[in-house]
Amino acid sequence: MTHQHQQKSPQQRSQHPPSNGTGTNSDRPTAIIVETLEHRRFAEFCDACKKYRYIGLCYGSPGVGKTLSARHYANWDNVQAYPNHQCQTKALLKEISKGCVVFCTSPVVSSPSHLERDIGNTRSLLHNAAIDRAHRYEHARLKRLLDRAEKLRDPQRNPAGYRSDEAVKAEDAFHEQRNRAMRVASTLLDPTALLVIDEADRLKMAGLEQVRGIFDRGGVGLVLIGMPGIEKRLARHPQFYSRIGFVHEFRSLGAKEVHELLDQRWTPPPACIDRSTGSTRKRSRLSSGSLAATSGY
Repeated sequence: MTHQHQQKSPQQRSQHPPSNGTGTNSDRPTAIIVETLEHRRFAEFCDACKKYRYIGLCYGSPGVGKTLSARHYANWDNVQAYPNHQCQTKALLKEISKGCVVFCTSPVVSSPSHLERDIGNTRSLLHNAAIDRAHRYEHARLKRLLDRAEKLRDPQRNPAGYRSDEAVKAEDAFHEQRNRAMRVASTLLDPTALLVIDEADRLKMAGLEQVRGIFDRGGVGLVLIGMPGIEKRLARHPQFYSRIGFVHEFRSLGAKEVHELLDQRWTPPPACIDRSTGSTRKRSRLSSGSLAATSGY
């Protein structure tokens, strides 16, 4: 997964960035996300963990794109942007309310209770979006039923039938729909099907046990992302390790994939390939000449 920054002319900046088959444009006009083969493998790994409700372990060297791939898979930039009032568009709400993947980063220092609270708050972002969409749907239906009931029950607009069975049924339907709309927040279940925890190396044994407890009682899949060696560390804890169903190594790009990226997106000097040794973070630094291109890793 690579992150690229481009300079655009004023005419380009005034237009919506074009979509394409190899990547997804973010809300920031200068950032383009390119889906590489390694990202697609990571997505398949997450799909399996989500489908079978397993714990998955993903590890890889720094800078290969683990965090960016995970955030993109979860559509997390949009999920985080939605609570901002200016971003609460109907299209964005429809997009994120269909999601079921939650992304969070393990804190450097945290007690098990704080960890569980942080995970709960993060899951609430997705849950609240689903509730918001359901509220909008139920209230739109409520308004239509109210308009119909008022029309049928109005003696002036319906003098011959304002006491008819049809008018009574329309009024009953309105009251039933009003009760349903009021119960949305309490009846709509948390849509989370997969919880992705980045920087899992920071979790101590107590934190791992807290995460295992969430997994055991939550009925969700779990993906832990960390550095090489995390699989050996977890192997020393059989209660946790026995629940791991999939292990995925997030590898750096090969020379062929780097050449394809350069042909499709980038125009850095060819020496960048030899110097970067497959790390997307290093390539971003070399090609852009700044550290800004590595944000999000």
